[in-house]
Amino acid sequence: MPRRLTNLDLDLVRTFVAIAGMGNFTRAAQSLRLQQSTVSLQMQRLEDALGQKLMERSPQGVRLTAEGEIFLGYARRMLELNDEVVARVVEPQMRGVVRLGAPEDFATRHLPDVLARFAHAYPAVALEVTCDLTLNLLDKFGKGAFDLALVKRERTGNGGGIRVWREPLVWVMVDRQAIDTDRPLPLVVSPTPCVYRKRAVDALDRARRPWRVAYTCGSLAGSLAAVKAGLGVTVLPKDMVPADLDTIDGAPLPNLKDTEIALLHAPDLSPPAQRLSQHIVRCLG
Repeated sequence: MPRRLTNLDLDLVRTFVAIAGMGNFTRAAQSLRLQQSTVSLQMQRLEDALGQKLMERSPQGVRLTAEGEIFLGYARRMLELNDEVVARVVEPQMRGVVRLGAPEDFATRHLPDVLARFAHAYPAVALEVTCDLTLNLLDKFGKGAFDLALVKRERTGNGGGIRVWREPLVWVMVDRQAIDTDRPLPLVVSPTPCVYRKRAVDALDRARRPWRVAYTCGSLAGSLAAVKAGLGVTVLPKDMVPADLDTIDGAPLPNLKDTEIALLHAPDLSPPAQRLSQHIVRCLG
């Protein structure tokens, strides 16, 4: 007698992907707008259906088992195909405008592919993306200028939103050998307030390392040009450092803690904005 095939419930698969991306049942429940008890029950049902333990919970968060790591890749592909089919067949009439705010550096490095895939699935939805400093994004979001906003925040998670990205930060300069430990460190920074600027200054102050602001610029391109010209040192996410610049992650400069990117939702999101939110959480998570 042939073996009975197991048909997976995609709602359960979506919950698994959210937990794996967030690293936490509570944050996953928030992103899915479900009760945490519901999320726990869905995970139990998925593991029962597969007959495998997919993740281990601890006070520190969630760790995928070997079987969970294998399943995650397939799960993401299943959801991507499902969402594309729904967009093209079930929701071909989905149209409208979604207003998204994002920091320039994050938008430049991480969003193009994410948004391109969304546009491919929902060609009638127009995206309006505004890049700015996090403080300005928060101000505009509070005034109703955005449906969704990606903002930098400290790892404490204060300020609400769903964590979708964590960034290790490094010091960036044109030549690490040119750093003069006997003089104040020249900094290339964004205008106050800026998460990266605050992180750099706080780290240097804790280490009692003298510093001075050598160049202030609100754009990523302008800051990189200043660093390449040798005007000073800046702070960037590790995976955003251009190949022609040098980095220091630790001595002789103080260590920099990771920062986070959180996704904020306006109340009463339109269906297109809800789809984009789910898409961002899944892709970045």
